[in-house]
Amino acid sequence: LLTSLMLVKRDYRFARVLFWGRILGLVADYYIAQGLSEDQLAPRKTLYSLNCTEWSLLPPATEEMAMQISVVSGRFMGDPSHEYEHTELQKVNEGEKVFDEEVVVQIKEETRLVSIIDQIDKAVAIIPRGALFKTPFGVTHVNRTFEGLPLSEVRKLSSYFHFREAIDLKNKTLLEKSDLEPSLDFLDSLEYDIPRGSWSIQMERGNALVVLRSLLWPGLTFYHAPRTKNYGYIYVGTGEKNMDLPFML
Repeated sequence: LLTSLMLVKRDYRFARVLFWGRILGLVADYYIAQGLSEDQLAPRKTLYSLNCTEWSLLPPATEEMAMQISVVSGRFMGDPSHEYEHTELQKVNEGEKVFDEEVVVQIKEETRLVSIIDQIDKAVAIIPRGALFKTPFGVTHVNRTFEGLPLSEVRKLSSYFHFREAIDLKNKTLLEKSDLEPSLDFLDSLEYDIPRGSWSIQMERGNALVVLRSLLWPGLTFYHAPRTKNYGYIYVGTGEKNMDLPFML
C-alpha cells in the first residue's frame, strides 16, 4: 500500500497523498486515498482501489449526487459497477390528464462512494489547531513550525478544526473573532458541532496519545501525540451515518 501510494503521488504530481481509509463492502473493500496540492484547502482528488495497487480517480462530488444517493441505504457491495434500483413516482402529462407513473431509477455504486466520502470529509475530517497556517495571500500551507498541542489543550474540542473551508466562522461577529489568530484560527472548531456530544475524546498510553472518535460517522478515528508533529485520521467503516445519534445522547 505504501509503495503504491508513493507511485500515485509521483504519477498525479500531488504535493501530499493521504491514506483516507477503507469502506467495507459485502464482496470487497474500497481502499481510499486523497491527493492534495500545495494549497491544503484546495479541492482534493480522491482515488479508490480494490487491491491496493491499481487506483482509479473518482469524479468530484456534486449536490445532484447527494440527492440521488439519499434514497439508497444499507451496506456497500464492493463493486463500483453495481447499480441500486429505486422506484419513484413521476408526474406524466398526456393532453389534459396528469397522472403518476412509477419509474425505476438506477444509481451506480461509484456515485454513492463519491458522495459518502465527500459527506464524511465535510463532517468529520479534522486536524489539530496550528497544523496549518494561512498566508496573507489566502493560501493554506502545512505549518512547519507546528510542534503539537500542549497537554493542557488536548482534551478541548476547541483545539481541533474541521479539515475543510470554514462555514460557521463566516457567521461570527467581529467581537467573537477578536480573540482569534487570523493565520491559525481560520477554520471551524469542533466545539460547536451539532449534535453536541458527537465526539468521544480519550487519552491513551498514559497521556502520550489522544484519540478522538466520531459517533456520527462510526469508524472515523483521529489520533495525535501531544507535543509532537504526529497526527492523522482514518476511516474504517461501512459508510453508514448514525442517524439515531440525537436519541442516543
